[in-house]
Amino acid sequence: MSHPRVDVVLLTMNDRPEEEKAAHLAQRGVDLRICVVGNGCVPDIVPADAHTVVLEENVGIPGGRNAGARALTETGRPGDYLFFLDNDATFPTDDVLARLLAEADHHPEAAYVQPRLTGPDDATTPRRWVPRLRAGDPSRPGVIKTMTEGIVLVRRDAFDAVGGWEASLFAYHEGLDLAYRCWPAGWSGWYAADLRMHHPVTSPTRHARFHRLAARNRIAVAYRNLPAPLIPAHLTTWTAITLARSARHGGIRDSLRGMREGWALRHAQARRPMSWRTAWRLTTAGRPPVI
Repeated sequence: MSHPRVDVVLLTMNDRPEEEKAAHLAQRGVDLRICVVGNGCVPDIVPADAHTVVLEENVGIPGGRNAGARALTETGRPGDYLFFLDNDATFPTDDVLARLLAEADHHPEAAYVQPRLTGPDDATTPRRWVPRLRAGDPSRPGVIKTMTEGIVLVRRDAFDAVGGWEASLFAYHEGLDLAYRCWPAGWSGWYAADLRMHHPVTSPTRHARFHRLAARNRIAVAYRNLPAPLIPAHLTTWTAITLARSARHGGIRDSLRGMREGWALRHAQARRPMSWRTAWRLTTAGRPPVI
């Protein structure tokens, strides 16, 4: 009996050896091809029969994922789906991918299917991991306009059609950018909240470049994808939220630096503004593009 084919891309910098050993990539009911991408390193931990890509330098998270997806295309018939996996995430059961594929079958309009991320306790879900505005109940499934990039199932034909991840972003908000390109192509996204993946509950602010790159990239993503009249409204709303958070939790200087950098570099972005029809679809799905 043949099973659906899934290409798994796992990015590593050899920085989480214990987590990678515990990943348990065996999944039943699917045919897996795995590619481990060493982002500026030779991967130390590679599952049996997995492909390996060694990048001489750290090209960033989206660029590294693209390299893995491309390698799996070049080494044989690509799978119908790509599953992008953080190297500190774990499968709580051996049927997660099969159940995600079933969700994709039930929602053929969805370019990407997002499981619910929880801590190792199988219950804790920070609000930032819930890919919609109303994040108070992480157990509620529904249509989503963005994604949590590190653990997501994406249809290969949609991924290839929109050009994959935007490598210039390096890190942060690449999921929003990819979603903003899937929706204009007629796709949407689906949050499969009853399917769990485990991930350590850590703060993104532990990374020194978080505040600067997140601010820079938010401007880049808006400039790349939004109709011109919506860009000021979107950035005004987001700036107010960012500054309020920075005032409480720190990082305001780096956030302002990133804003200046993003605004100065905005014309280097290739603009592909979504149509007003797409903006309306996003709004009726619960996430107007001004937020």
